[in-house]
Amino acid sequence: MTRNDWTTQEILEIYNLPLLELVYRAASVHRTFNNTAEVQVCTLLSVKTGGCSEDCAYCPQAARYHTDVKVHALMQIQEVLEYAQKAKDAGSTRFCMGAAWREIRDNRDFERVLDMVKGVNAMGMEVCCTLGMLSANQAERLAEAGLYAYNHNLDTSPEYYEEIITTRTYEERLHTIGHVRKAGISVCCGGIIGLGETHEDRIEMLKTLATLAEHPESVPINALVRIKGTPLENNPKVDIWDMVRMIATARILMPRSMVRLSAGRSEMSVSEQAFCFMAGANSIFAGEKLLTTPNPSFEEDHQMFEVLGLHPMEAFSAAKNKEVVSIA
Repeated sequence: MTRNDWTTQEILEIYNLPLLELVYRAASVHRTFNNTAEVQVCTLLSVKTGGCSEDCAYCPQAARYHTDVKVHALMQIQEVLEYAQKAKDAGSTRFCMGAAWREIRDNRDFERVLDMVKGVNAMGMEVCCTLGMLSANQAERLAEAGLYAYNHNLDTSPEYYEEIITTRTYEERLHTIGHVRKAGISVCCGGIIGLGETHEDRIEMLKTLATLAEHPESVPINALVRIKGTPLENNPKVDIWDMVRMIATARILMPRSMVRLSAGRSEMSVSEQAFCFMAGANSIFAGEKLLTTPNPSFEEDHQMFEVLGLHPMEAFSAAKNKEVVSIA
């Protein structure tokens, strides 16, 4: 049975297990709850880039930082749908659209996003958005348009959060997640390591996720991509074993969730990524860009899957599995 009452001490003991023992336990949990040969392939497109008013210290799209990111207005619907079709043809079953907004506003841009959601949904793909904060009504409208998932990461622990972001509170993030859940949209919520946080901060972030009334259906684990011009550009590269430890702990705490090996893969070898899959990761983002940061190409991932004996998960598989479990 899954649990939602994890304590900090319990998570600490899991997280600090000897690495190989931790990976073994996580792999055992993964094998019990999931098909370990399946990996969901997702594609993330930046449909509106740069010029964001937020001050997230890791983000090259913040207007206040001087990075190489060029500001682009919201893309046209047909252009997005053509990109989604290419992603589907390359093997992606989830298409995510990201816009560099602090929050959704009820205007023509939102109406255009709703039409994008309808169009991608009609392709038979899981459609996901990450658009910043949203109201309960906006979440309901997205659900009516066919939105399958909404991404809104916590980023780090409640205690360390203000060291990274001051323009939006932790509580506001949790409110958005609540609106998404209430609207019947699946929740995609995780965080980033390498921000300068402690191991205790990582544990507290996982605790927040694992003690929600319902675990997020998707938990992205991101390694900081250091971008010149951002406050964190000189942070050290995230150690691969820290990523493995985070993925393994997340898998044990949230056994039915999709644990996403997200940002930072471009700096990982195939063997390092294999350890992440062994530890319980069962989703990746494919395509040469992850919003504005580098990412392995579709072809590189196809080659990796062939070597590791993995294959792409069909769209909506997680929901079907959840229904089977509920009936049982």
